[in-house]
Amino acid sequence: MRHALRRPFRLLAPLLSLCLAASATAWAQPAPPPTPTPEPTPDPDRHYSLHPDALAREEVAKGEVRGPFTLPSQAYPGTQHTYWVYVPAQYDKATPTNLMVFNDGQAFKNMEGDFRAPNVLDNLIFRRELPVMIAVFINPGRTPEQPEPTPQEWGDRTTNRPTEYNTLDDKYARVIVDELLPALAKDYNIAKEPERRGIGGSSSGAIAAFTVAWERPNEFRKVLSLIGSFTNIRGGHAYADIVRKSERKPIRIFMQDGRNDNRGVRRDGTGEYDPLRDWFLQNVRLKDALVEKGYDLNYQWGIGRHSQKHGGSIFPDMMRWLWRDQPVSTDPKDTVERSFRTPAGKP
Repeated sequence: MRHALRRPFRLLAPLLSLCLAASATAWAQPAPPPTPTPEPTPDPDRHYSLHPDALAREEVAKGEVRGPFTLPSQAYPGTQHTYWVYVPAQYDKATPTNLMVFNDGQAFKNMEGDFRAPNVLDNLIFRRELPVMIAVFINPGRTPEQPEPTPQEWGDRTTNRPTEYNTLDDKYARVIVDELLPALAKDYNIAKEPERRGIGGSSSGAIAAFTVAWERPNEFRKVLSLIGSFTNIRGGHAYADIVRKSERKPIRIFMQDGRNDNRGVRRDGTGEYDPLRDWFLQNVRLKDALVEKGYDLNYQWGIGRHSQKHGGSIFPDMMRWLWRDQPVSTDPKDTVERSFRTPAGKP
């Protein structure tokens, strides 16, 4: 009986030894190397730096930024626009003065931002690289209870910005031409010629600037466009075809965009591509249409994202090109022409 009971254990013993040996071998095997963490995509914007002309210089005559002022709107009842006015040191009320309007004014006048337009205007006007001009920094409209746009929130979720800037109609042009210009005329001598008036912006502010000039070319003929939202937010992708089908208008435009701007990949989790929401594609399409129609056009495509870094790095150069037709004197004895622009009333 005892021998019968021992036999199964004798048979199992070798099997147990094999199992234990295999287990020991498995534990002795080195663990597989961990899956490497993908390297983050390099930030293309890191290659762009603040332009030297965006920095204040001690010897340069400084203009003044006045405001904020409030502009009630009839084009968008119940809303109001906050704006600031840059007055150059060389401004002379007896002389009609050029005008440049910047949509999303808070971003362009921000002295810690990528544009720092007051410094740029001070430096370039002082060196005669821009004509003397008044600039307006105007924010998108909002109701009195809505917050003012900031560098962190430009107003897409909190103001009337999406409606005003992205819609292809004449309402925002009415804000600028029929509401803002009369308010400025009360205090400043603004030139009447449309060639002496420009408007610019970034992203949705850029398409809004183009729309103002497109709707009112007899009032504004210079456009500065940075990462322009000529996409299907509210039909902006149609501008390329509209330009091709329309008579050429007397508009000068400088466009900037980046190859890593928003490229039309849906954010709904599907990953589907929508060409009508591809910022770079639609900017290039509009550029092509403007070239075909013979517009006075300049453009620069960079590597950047949907940000102000690339545009800020070339902003002074864009302004120089846009306003390149200021009159000059070629008389070698004209010491005024060969001197820095001094403040009005000073020799």
